[in-house]
Amino acid sequence: MFCNGQPADAATLGAALINYGHFTSLQVRGHAVQGLDLHLQRLAHATQALFGSMLDERQVQRWMAQALQHAGMADASLRVTVFSRAFDFRDPLSVVPVDVLVAVSAPVQLSASRAVCSVRYQRELPALKHVGTFGLFQQRREAMAAGFDDALFLNEEDQVSEGSTWNLALHDGQQLVWPQAAALRGTAEALLRQHWNGPQVVRAVAAAELDRIQAAFACNASGIWPLGAIDGRALAGSEPLAAQGRAVMAAVPWQPLQV
Repeated sequence: MFCNGQPADAATLGAALINYGHFTSLQVRGHAVQGLDLHLQRLAHATQALFGSMLDERQVQRWMAQALQHAGMADASLRVTVFSRAFDFRDPLSVVPVDVLVAVSAPVQLSASRAVCSVRYQRELPALKHVGTFGLFQQRREAMAAGFDDALFLNEEDQVSEGSTWNLALHDGQQLVWPQAAALRGTAEALLRQHWNGPQVVRAVAAAELDRIQAAFACNASGIWPLGAIDGRALAGSEPLAAQGRAVMAAVPWQPLQV
């Protein structure tokens, strides 16, 4: 882990435990990232929203590249967390400088099919990738205890929103459907929507419609995987739909980290 370009010490990590901040997770291959600009924009927007501060995106990019160099890795998973050692929960409106924590770990690529169950759950501030992840992981834990692989969220209006840590696309037999309900709009979703070669639409999806869906896949920066079943109903078309999504992403350019 590196904070502001330097190896993180215990004092720095202690400040990060306040649990107020935001992050982005991404995959690096050959010192390059798909949707790097989207990840940096996400960090800059959330920094302004949570701290009232401006984020130097170019500096963050340099710190990401430096962390990879220190780790001696060209392929990796990165988590970039923005927090502030100057943040005081007693005075949360104060504009404070922020700190950037970069964690480097082994690369991952998700592709295995998963069976999910729908649950009524809405994240706080769903448009921000904030560090309040307790509810997400607890919903996944409960889904697994019930015999599923993960949880699919429905909002208070019984509309499909997102998965625990992923977005999803559904196919109704005619077109790709992206649920419109409030959710964290991921970088993989944005790239797929931009490059998808075929009919697609963004609209509200009622939970009752899940019985008529023919195929679905989940996506995040770690990959695309088929949703083999939702609420126990098998989706035979999910494997080829996910393969189509992976083919789309394979053609998306990778942006170098080096500034």
